[in-house]
Amino acid sequence: MEQIRGTIGRWQGAGLMATTLLGTGVFILPQMTLEKAGTSALWAWALLTLAIIPVTLVFGRLSSRFPHAAGPAFFVEKAFGRTLGRSIGLIFLLVIPMGAPAAILMTFQFVTSLIPLAGWGLLAAQLLVIGLLWVANLRGLQVSAKAQFALTLGIVVVVLTLFAALGVQHKAVELPDFESAWQAGPMMLAAAIAFWSFLGVEAMTHLADDFREPEKDMIPAMMLGTVLVGMIYLGCTSLLWLVPSTSGVAMMGVFDALLGGAGAQVIAILGIAAGLATVNVYSGSAARLLWSFSREGIMPRWFEKLNPHGVPVRAQTAILGAMALVLTLVFVTGQELEQLIAWSNGVFVIIYALSMAAAWRLLPRSSRPFILLGLLFCAALAWSLGERMLYALLLLSAVLPLLWWQKGHLQRKASGIL
Repeated sequence: MEQIRGTIGRWQGAGLMATTLLGTGVFILPQMTLEKAGTSALWAWALLTLAIIPVTLVFGRLSSRFPHAAGPAFFVEKAFGRTLGRSIGLIFLLVIPMGAPAAILMTFQFVTSLIPLAGWGLLAAQLLVIGLLWVANLRGLQVSAKAQFALTLGIVVVVLTLFAALGVQHKAVELPDFESAWQAGPMMLAAAIAFWSFLGVEAMTHLADDFREPEKDMIPAMMLGTVLVGMIYLGCTSLLWLVPSTSGVAMMGVFDALLGGAGAQVIAILGIAAGLATVNVYSGSAARLLWSFSREGIMPRWFEKLNPHGVPVRAQTAILGAMALVLTLVFVTGQELEQLIAWSNGVFVIIYALSMAAAWRLLPRSSRPFILLGLLFCAALAWSLGERMLYALLLLSAVLPLLWWQKGHLQRKASGIL
């Protein structure tokens, strides 16, 4: 039977993890959180970064001990049985065609700052990007992982350069009042948006088989990437607070104010590259999950085929095709970007929570303090999303009965009843 061959090392994995998390939001989400919560957004980013660390550690331990292309779906299945595990895999597959188009829409905010696109021309450009991603993935993730590590370094350099310029110029800035900014309501609103920035922790678990030595490299790669990303997001939010801008993409205005121009070009190029990297990893992760389900007979065997480079190209084609369809429907119906983000976040809260519950059964007792923190983190996010969790709950309630029916049908068929 065909197997995926691991090619990614620790530092490539750290770059892949960091760029996945930075993604479309690196220069957009800080601005959105400040608009929602003001100074409280700074606390939201700091607390969210601390809260995601135990979640990342648990996912890293799970994937290093149980490397599998199905990721969280495999962990939940191993802990609670096939029906619930496969439900997690299916809702992940169903949310990717919604979440990834949201990422593309965010990416095109940078594109349109450089190239005036609108209407059907904008949609055509978005669909062209999906086609290019399909071509880029034909040879696997090794080349893109190296490129994404370099991209992460580039983003870090830009953020550090902006802070250095702020210090050299000794600009008069108004420091935020952190004590008055400690307001639970605004912080939770900001955190509900900011959670989008850390979607990708679980995506790395699908790529465990792409690592040369997952048991050795998965945890360091995931932890390094997560901590680095949290610091970058907090840094970008601080810059936007200290150097207010009226630019549509505020980081472009900050760049111009501190470095004298070219903000639109530099920030847009980095934002576009990071956004495409996010969609690249998520489409690759979903394709591997579909490939895994195909091998297990959950999905049609047609998706099992690998190309000579070990890429599940048929599964990749199906995932990217679904994304193209959703993008077209979003364009036609005029769906709001923020609503797409909220719906996607709700699904991932369920995936994270059930993965933490699975870890309680699968990992040694020494991991339980981190697991408990992860469960509390998921509960807080679910509360902050409120009624926007309804989409995720409806999706799960629709998938579970179908899988129970499938299980019973196969059992009756095997026993000769059918």
